[in-house]
Amino acid sequence: MIERWALISGLKGDLETYALIQKNLKQIQGDINLFVLGDMVGALRNCDALIDRLINPLPGDFKPQCIYGWWEDQLLAERGYRGEQKADALRLNEGESVVKDLVNAVDPYYLNWLASLEFGFVELDCGLIHGSSKDIGDSLTKDTPPLILLDRLTRLGVNRLFTARSTQQFHLELTDAIVNSYVKDLGGNRKQEQRMPKRGVIGIGAGAYYTLYDVGSDKTHFLNVLDQPKSTARGFG
Repeated sequence: MIERWALISGLKGDLETYALIQKNLKQIQGDINLFVLGDMVGALRNCDALIDRLINPLPGDFKPQCIYGWWEDQLLAERGYRGEQKADALRLNEGESVVKDLVNAVDPYYLNWLASLEFGFVELDCGLIHGSSKDIGDSLTKDTPPLILLDRLTRLGVNRLFTARSTQQFHLELTDAIVNSYVKDLGGNRKQEQRMPKRGVIGIGAGAYYTLYDVGSDKTHFLNVLDQPKSTARGFG
């Protein structure tokens, strides 16, 4: 059976969209593992029902494996789970009222669960992170320079990096990369050349836009659950 990863992010309390994704995944063939790459919470709506379903899946749900994202990080900082840090980035970008809305959007009961989540996963030769290996707020896009992408991959030691922070869907391949280094020792100057394996950075999207990854064939499918009829979902054989 084909192993597939379903990668979602950016729900920000949207239980209805999450339920649609769960329903859609049941129409797709294969052994599916569901990963939620952060931003489960947000300031626009109450997030308790979504968090509760993530923690306590309904019968028949694909059990999600979750990591925290930028919005969770800001919430936890404001709630005192990040030492002296506060939600300064959110406060600067969106204002005090949005910080208050975010705090009010999540019952304190769920904070310990959010605080227990990991920064990211490393599965096989793949890294699954909300932002990047550098920072939770690092927004990688299809326009990010290749050297930066290579740096983010190298930090984790992976060949595939799945990221969600930019909310974009993209698949960038880094091929035929050569790293030159110059070493000076007692024997003089020496040049070392190292050829890097093919590597890729994949933006998984956000909200209704999510990604399927076929582990064996290394194929990526970008989906939108709101536009996708069941017949399309069944087409993945």
